[in-house]
Amino acid sequence: MSLRGSYNAASDLIQRNLDAGRADKIAFIDDRGSYTYAELDQMSSAFANVLVARGLQMEQRILLCLHDSIHFPVAFLGAIKAGIVPVAVNTLLTVKDYRYMLQDSRVRLAVVSAPLLPTMQQAGESSPFLDYFIVSGEESPGDHDMDTLLASASNEFEVASTTADDMCFWLYSSGSTGSPKGTVHKHSSLLLTAENYAIPILDIGEDDLVFSAAKLFFAYGLGNALTFPLAVGATSLLMTDRPTPESVSERLLKYQPTIFFGVPTLYAAMLASTDLPLPSKVNLRCCVSAGEALPEEIGRQWSNRFGIDLLDGIGSTEMLHIFLSNRPGSVRYGTTGRPVPGYELRIVNEEGASVSSGEIGELQIKGSTGALFYWNSREKSVHTFQGHWVRSGDKYWQDEEGYFIYAGRSDDMLKVGGIYVSPIEIEGVLMEHAAVLEAAVIGREDAGALIKPVAYIVLKPGLDGSDALAAELKSHVKSRLAPYKYPRWIEFMDELPKTATGKIQRFKLRALG
Repeated sequence: MSLRGSYNAASDLIQRNLDAGRADKIAFIDDRGSYTYAELDQMSSAFANVLVARGLQMEQRILLCLHDSIHFPVAFLGAIKAGIVPVAVNTLLTVKDYRYMLQDSRVRLAVVSAPLLPTMQQAGESSPFLDYFIVSGEESPGDHDMDTLLASASNEFEVASTTADDMCFWLYSSGSTGSPKGTVHKHSSLLLTAENYAIPILDIGEDDLVFSAAKLFFAYGLGNALTFPLAVGATSLLMTDRPTPESVSERLLKYQPTIFFGVPTLYAAMLASTDLPLPSKVNLRCCVSAGEALPEEIGRQWSNRFGIDLLDGIGSTEMLHIFLSNRPGSVRYGTTGRPVPGYELRIVNEEGASVSSGEIGELQIKGSTGALFYWNSREKSVHTFQGHWVRSGDKYWQDEEGYFIYAGRSDDMLKVGGIYVSPIEIEGVLMEHAAVLEAAVIGREDAGALIKPVAYIVLKPGLDGSDALAAELKSHVKSRLAPYKYPRWIEFMDELPKTATGKIQRFKLRALG
């Protein structure tokens, strides 16, 4: 599908449902209640009027630091209706992080969940641009309270005259390898992620109830819980709470969602939890994993437990959603599947030439949902966005049947004894051991200043690390992989450092020495 000319993403995602007779159908359910498509239209129009009344104009930016509730889609879609650019940011960051983002994006207005307001206010003290907060949640003074402002504004709005290629919204990269980058997306990209992935791969339809443990503030969650359901008239379940095995299981039982999106860390934790529901008590027909490579063993355990495929895929902030995925009925655990319709993929070596089947190289993507550029970062934009092709920074290889196998980040690959070693391969073997809940492998210099693998291990509940267990894990890897690949050191940890998307922050492990 190709979108060109006059086009507004928010208007399309809402109006298509009104035109289809779904005005009274539930669009969103959150911790406070449920909201129809007609109410979503009215509330987002009211928010657009709130912004215009504050003097905001087309292509100016606002910051969204919001927990998952109806106020996120209302603010996100309302801003886009007005041609104003929402900048959605991670709700788990520090004052220093927010200070950087406020300065970088130059937003005049921030919409913030009440528990996050003190942190954001502190961050905004040094911003020469930010001059107004709207607060979601706890009751605030009338001129700052989201509900009060929405109730006092007109719920009719003439949608801004935007185009398919106009700047629509930003998402900041997770910062798993350093400072986050403002990734600028166009209007057409939102719907195209649904047309490319959710509809043909997941077969999503208006009868589905979608639940994403991955939050709305990053690309994976935004597609899962907003774009995908709105594209087809489905219903989206939002959860303010942090996604734990307990909170997720509670909602799987109470609301009976049909499609569930999570990250590998959560799936592993749920499988190890006593709160995991019985298959007969839930209504799942499709489960998706992204954010980090799914260990083969976790995929198989989940599938065996619930009798449905767990679809591993990979997307990125730069491409907005999943571009490579396994398919229902043809899942091959241990791989990331095959290209999603609408995308071309290639694997290249350090000189930019395509590699042979079975050879590791950098994955590059060509597709219509690629970001326009990184804001205020010309050098990084040129490095990543190379004509029609976008560099992923991920290492992959492809087998003879066309399945893609993840081999780690470009800067995570280890060269041991002159041979490239994938940390993901070692982690996958460690995860097969009955004692291991999570594993992360990086490189460490030995006494001879040569790089060797070191494994950081989180054990399953009730188990303690010991020298004997460390030796057992080393032997376990040696028995399954080439001897040079085994971890020379085993470090036990209570938890691994991760981004909000569930990605392991290997640079923090490297800093441990």
